[in-house]
Amino acid sequence: MKLSSSAFKNNDPIPRKYTCQGEDVHPELIIEDIPQEAESLVLIVDDPDAPGKVFDHWVAYDIPVTGKIGEGAMPGTQGVNDFRKSGYGGPCPPSGTHRYFFKLYALDERLNLPEGLGKGDVQKAVQGHVLDQAELIGVYSKG
Repeated sequence: MKLSSSAFKNNDPIPRKYTCQGEDVHPELIIEDIPQEAESLVLIVDDPDAPGKVFDHWVAYDIPVTGKIGEGAMPGTQGVNDFRKSGYGGPCPPSGTHRYFFKLYALDERLNLPEGLGKGDVQKAVQGHVLDQAELIGVYSKG
């Protein structure tokens, strides 16, 4: 499976539009080579460079199997990010350049979990159900 974006290439800077200094919407995501037996997708976006802990920017689950997640769309069931909000919260590093990992998982079932769960609960629920996974990394600094 492959995950890419029309807004930036892997390991390149995330455009300001998709950050707290811009419109704070997520970029379009393009998904290729999804396993045929996939029943749902899970998307987690986090920042491992945040001070003190990995900072979660987006948790979405039970996303219908699709080849594209449009810019700003909120597919599937939305979890809670570390801004304590539902949906996407764009990069907003306090200092320096941070990496943002867009992690996509194809599952063999729908999770049927309630809205508002955090990354940890979703990661536990996907165990044993991941058919394939893909990752896209973007970087950002407020500079």
